[in-house]
Amino acid sequence: MASEKVLQEKQAYVSELADQLSKATTGVIVSYSGINVEEDTALRRKLREAGVDYAVVKNTMLRRAAEAANLNGLDDVLHGSTALATSDDYTAAAKILCKYAEDSKTFEIKAGFMDGQVIDAAKVNELAKLPSKEGLLSMLLSVLNGPIRGLAVALNAVAEKGESADEAPAEEAAPAEEAAAEAPAEEAAPAEEAAPAEAPAEEAPAAE
Repeated sequence: MASEKVLQEKQAYVSELADQLSKATTGVIVSYSGINVEEDTALRRKLREAGVDYAVVKNTMLRRAAEAANLNGLDDVLHGSTALATSDDYTAAAKILCKYAEDSKTFEIKAGFMDGQVIDAAKVNELAKLPSKEGLLSMLLSVLNGPIRGLAVALNAVAEKGESADEAPAEEAAPAEEAAAEAPAEEAAPAEEAAPAEAPAEEAPAAE
């Protein structure tokens, strides 16, 4: 009875692991030999913060799960200590684990997979050198914003040129208007001086 329960638990675990492999965008399989508790805790925290699922797995369980997920070609690396990292991000797990492997003498990248295809350790290292999703988005925005910035500068230059052209005639028109306003005033002065004085009123004849 106990053995049947254990078998069911193993089957359920393999099924869950196969589902994890099928849904993941990428996965990295490593040998964690030589890592101490403190280092393992720090590594797990870093992976978790990057959205990577990481766990130690038994080779037999991973082999069955990989077969169920149609990930063929992993048998040669499923020996010794084995841990599995899966992620929806193409580069997150590879970047963190490959960097750790570079600094460690015992931690080793075994293999991986991407979009349902098994890749070897060399390909995992190449994947780690690619820009992250944030880096790719930044590059894309930079490319898209380039023409937009150029267009904005051009439109601004055209607008400033138009404003300069509109201001120039206004400034030139001002003296002309002032001169036109002053001219009638000057001409009006002699006209006022030339106006004849009123004749004195005739004296009324004295009454006889």
